[in-house]
Amino acid sequence: MRNQPKYNFFKNTSYALKGLVDLIKTETSFKIELIITLVLLPVIIFIDTTLTNKALMFITLMGMILAETTNSAIERVVDLVTLEHHDMAGRAKDVGSAIVFLSIFIFVITWLIILIDIF
Repeated sequence: MRNQPKYNFFKNTSYALKGLVDLIKTETSFKIELIITLVLLPVIIFIDTTLTNKALMFITLMGMILAETTNSAIERVVDLVTLEHHDMAGRAKDVGSAIVFLSIFIFVITWLIILIDIF
């Protein structure tokens, strides 16, 4: 059994916000993707397309942010375990990068298909 404190919504929310602030302060890729997200969110709102297309655009945009967050977590845990070069540590980081790459690929393809269909 895990030694885990009772669930507290406000405490857990503060941990999440602390993590987001840390990402913004320390991760350049996260900052770039956050700017892209903030620029493209209004596009989703104002573009003339179906609600389903808007949902797909939103999900793929947020997927990119989620992937970058996951990658940052993987990198931090690997660095906590070892700062020395280790094949498995490198492979773990490469998989984290692949998550980001695939999410960006899905985002770009989805948006292109929708935008080409509209215009």
